[in-house]
Amino acid sequence: MMKELGIQGRIKRKYIATTNSRHNNKIYSNLIKDKELTGINQIWCADITYIRILNGFVYLSAIIDIYSRKIVGYAIGKTLSPKLAIAALNMAIATRNTKGLIHHSDQGIQYTCKDYIKILKDNGIRISMSGKGNPYDNAFAESFFKTLKQEEVYLWEYETFSDVAERIPYFIEDVYNRK
Repeated sequence: MMKELGIQGRIKRKYIATTNSRHNNKIYSNLIKDKELTGINQIWCADITYIRILNGFVYLSAIIDIYSRKIVGYAIGKTLSPKLAIAALNMAIATRNTKGLIHHSDQGIQYTCKDYIKILKDNGIRISMSGKGNPYDNAFAESFFKTLKQEEVYLWEYETFSDVAERIPYFIEDVYNRK
């Protein structure tokens, strides 16, 4: 019947892990549980997602201001190295006030590595991490990634890294952050 009507069911997409929590780096407590916000730059959430291309994946590291729901920093890369997350963090720090800020993330190695932690501490940013395997603690970033994929990624057939590097900044800056 669906075929006769020309409609399809939703395709369940394969889960791709972007968090490696198997490490010995320090894990920080969750500081944002039940925290009430009164303005921007109080809590940023950081996370990473993948974007499928013809021959593999491209990764997007994004930092979202929870109060405004705006993306304040992002980076696109070919690997899940900490350098990707650091590039997004440096972008956010360069354009925002970090006084009194809490940075929240999962327990992935990108966010627990010494270089990332040093940047946070050098900028007076308090560190918060979600419980292991609990995506609900970082729901704002997950919500952005869902919007990104539904309104942008799934509508295009990216073939190359360059395709992603061209389209994603446009979506973030000219579509999502203007809502």
